[in-house]
Amino acid sequence: MTKIIGLTGGIGSGKTTIANYFKALGIPVYIADDEARKISETPEIIQSLKTIFGDGVINNEKLDRVKVSEIVFNNPEKLQQLNAVIHPAVKKHFENWVLQHSNFPFVIKEAAILFESGSYKDCDFVITVIAPLETRIQRVIKRDKVTREEVIKRIENQWTDEKRIGKSQYVIENVAIDQAKAQANEILKKITFQ
Repeated sequence: MTKIIGLTGGIGSGKTTIANYFKALGIPVYIADDEARKISETPEIIQSLKTIFGDGVINNEKLDRVKVSEIVFNNPEKLQQLNAVIHPAVKKHFENWVLQHSNFPFVIKEAAILFESGSYKDCDFVITVIAPLETRIQRVIKRDKVTREEVIKRIENQWTDEKRIGKSQYVIENVAIDQAKAQANEILKKITFQ
């Protein structure tokens, strides 16, 4: 039976870098945010989101992510409604994806909100990627071309590293990439024999 390894971490922790490293090793990796983005463009999901948010969030039959983000960022109820549409669709998509990769001993599910969405419950193990706060802030400023204040706001809206670590079996500290890869290799060895 294929084991599911959850991979998560706060914004700027470098979880995508670690996910790409696992991918380079030949391990199937499911990037939940990317798949959610694709799923949110399907006609039935667009219709559901129109019902929740109105026609103003649809532009040329495509979801206007900026408008949706602005709405849900300040409205927890609307965020909950958005998640109630997207999460079950992603869950179903992921289950089908796992079946397509059932010949592998394990697969990785990379998700920023693995714990918040409850999808960690479907994982055999969880790896949390961490990095010092200042490192994370600088990475996101550079990557997203945003202000320090915007990054801090995003970090404050996420779980803390301590909370994630408390629910994880493994932790990778991603400061120097070679050391992070070495930690990933050690974790893979342990998981392979469990």
